[in-house]
Amino acid sequence: MRPYEGRRVLLGVTGGIASYKTAWLARLLAQAGAEVDVVLTRSAREFIGAVTFEALTGRPVHTELVAEGHALDHITLARAAALIVVAPATADFLSRAASGRADDLLSACLLAADAPVLLVPAMNDRMWAHRQTAENVAHLRSLGYTVLDPELGPLASPQEGSGPGRMPEPERIFAHVGRMLEARGALAGRRVLVTAGPTREALDPVRFLSNYSSGKMGVAIAAAAWRRGADVTLVAGPLAVAPPHDVRVVHVESTEEMHDAVRAELASSDVLVMAAAPADFRPTHAAAGKIKKAQRPDSIALENTGDILATTRDARKKGAVIVGFALETDDVMRHAREKLAAKALDLIVVNDAREEGAGFGVDTNRVTILSPSAEPAVLPLLSKPDVADAVLDRVEEILNGR
Repeated sequence: MRPYEGRRVLLGVTGGIASYKTAWLARLLAQAGAEVDVVLTRSAREFIGAVTFEALTGRPVHTELVAEGHALDHITLARAAALIVVAPATADFLSRAASGRADDLLSACLLAADAPVLLVPAMNDRMWAHRQTAENVAHLRSLGYTVLDPELGPLASPQEGSGPGRMPEPERIFAHVGRMLEARGALAGRRVLVTAGPTREALDPVRFLSNYSSGKMGVAIAAAAWRRGADVTLVAGPLAVAPPHDVRVVHVESTEEMHDAVRAELASSDVLVMAAAPADFRPTHAAAGKIKKAQRPDSIALENTGDILATTRDARKKGAVIVGFALETDDVMRHAREKLAAKALDLIVVNDAREEGAGFGVDTNRVTILSPSAEPAVLPLLSKPDVADAVLDRVEEILNGR
């Protein structure tokens, strides 16, 4: 997926040990299709070399405010940028930016720019907690800059241990870049509820019935909705992948717990995407203790779990867009159309569990998107993030029509 093809990102790097992470951020941006212009401060060059960023971005690195043939770099770089990111942003740089200094190329670019700015501080926890730093950050936010608070974690000095001041991982910064670059559509400011992963139904205290769902599809949808500016809640069964950063996560285990969590959120949700694979059956009676081999039953009686989409229809917000998923093995389209009608869905995303590259556990999917009134949208084999965007494009079309 190359969602930022041709978008110019000015990536500023200041003099902190966390600058080694910024190299990976530059790679993520370049892989997504962005044209990355890197600006290194003088102190940043003490930690990481320009050649590293040149190799990762395929573009020259800029270092000097005034250089022969580049006297107006602070203007041309700033005006060309769709977004300016400074990572890491040291306490010194935050102070200079807050006071409007322009004595190096990076700070001058901030003053010359019309583009949004994302500052990613990283420093010692005491420096981050200092009143002067807090006032600088508050002032920068009042100027319209976005400041991503540092995380709690191990600090640079082994003697300091852990504390708030650690720069977020490149993948989280990249997600925030995406949210800031994304054009604001119908999902911006909306509340989106997504379910992901399997559920587990206890057989005894150490065994359960479940399925092969990894949760990758639901996680991709939650991440894409958040990138588009939505306020996202993810109701997640046991996931094989990490949930997205900055998305509210409600962890559940059983189908009943997932049902209750969905019902609690539905009344305030503008969109529900039911991408989870809840277990369809549970043991009629779960054993109180571990079933020993010598006590193995000849059979296990099963009963149906509740159908979450069907049993929560009364809790839906008026005008909400409801999306279901159908993973089938036989008569795929017929079963999907039956579910579309029976559960009063706006869309249903269908795929064949036996098709190579689709279904549970893999990074790709081949789906068909059905709606009550439009022709089926048959998609090629795509990555799950690309499928997520295709689904959300159609969700936004429906929201725009309401």
